[in-house]
Amino acid sequence: MTMRYRRLGHSGLQVSELSLGSWLTFGKLITDDTAGALLKLAYDNGVNFFDNAEIYARGESERVMGRLLKQMGWPRDTWAVSSKVFFGTGGKLPTQVGLHRKHVVEACHEALKRLQVEHLDLYYCHRPDPGTPVEETVWTMHSLIMQGKVLYWGTSEWSAEGIREAHAVAREHHLIGPVMEQPQYNLFHREKVEHEFAALYDTVGLGTTIWSPLASGVLTGKHTLEGDPSSRLRAAGLDWLRERELTEARLRKVDELKAIAKDIGLSLPVFAIAWCLKNPRVSTVILGASKVAQLEEDLKAVEAQDLLTDAVMARVERTLAGEDLRVV
Repeated sequence: MTMRYRRLGHSGLQVSELSLGSWLTFGKLITDDTAGALLKLAYDNGVNFFDNAEIYARGESERVMGRLLKQMGWPRDTWAVSSKVFFGTGGKLPTQVGLHRKHVVEACHEALKRLQVEHLDLYYCHRPDPGTPVEETVWTMHSLIMQGKVLYWGTSEWSAEGIREAHAVAREHHLIGPVMEQPQYNLFHREKVEHEFAALYDTVGLGTTIWSPLASGVLTGKHTLEGDPSSRLRAAGLDWLRERELTEARLRKVDELKAIAKDIGLSLPVFAIAWCLKNPRVSTVILGASKVAQLEEDLKAVEAQDLLTDAVMARVERTLAGEDLRVV
């Protein structure tokens, strides 16, 4: 497999079409040995972006990734790593969460320590913070970039309006604005990437590092309403996700999509990831994996996207007709 690369929006940074994320896995559901094997497999196949956040496993995800990246000894100029700020690592005091200057700066310093790096390549505002003026957040991110602690900053699950406001502040004060947004995007969640953000790709050069290409595992085709107790969707605390994604109507659509994938010789997961890559507005698709074999399979999506012809894409649209594609 030959990895392909795309620019992160209008920036000069090129990221691999597929990247590896650590949500729900590193420091929580898998051993460090498995995490290391996943990182190595990804890197050996050309993946150059590893996604993380302060809240993932309450900081342990970053600690695990940091130790492993140190052990691998890969040249620092061959990979990029991210963190995200908003939720903190478990503390609930007002100084421990949000996008105010105190938390953003302190969270950046802590992420640098956990990941054992001198700078974060990408740093995201993990959610909008109505309690902090956007000017304060933009100035703080700009300051971190000027200090060399962050290279690019962006947002995650922000609205188009919020992103425009951040760019307006940046333009007014000659600051560096957000480069990328990390939204959910898959066959069942398309509204934000395809419609709400449509104008932003050209006006502000928005890049997208999309998460959940398999709709939290629903697009693996392995789920039933009864469910597999070992599934990540069955993990404690994820009832909200399971109730949103695992519906009878959606599982019927999954069966139809599986038939389309089979007709062109692909597994449903590879097909679903390749479908995301067909959108040129997607900078990179973040993969989550708990097993090496799973990641080996998903990496095939880079070349598989060539099999999704206009006719195949049209068939997908007919299959999804009537599906509510908004995030609820």
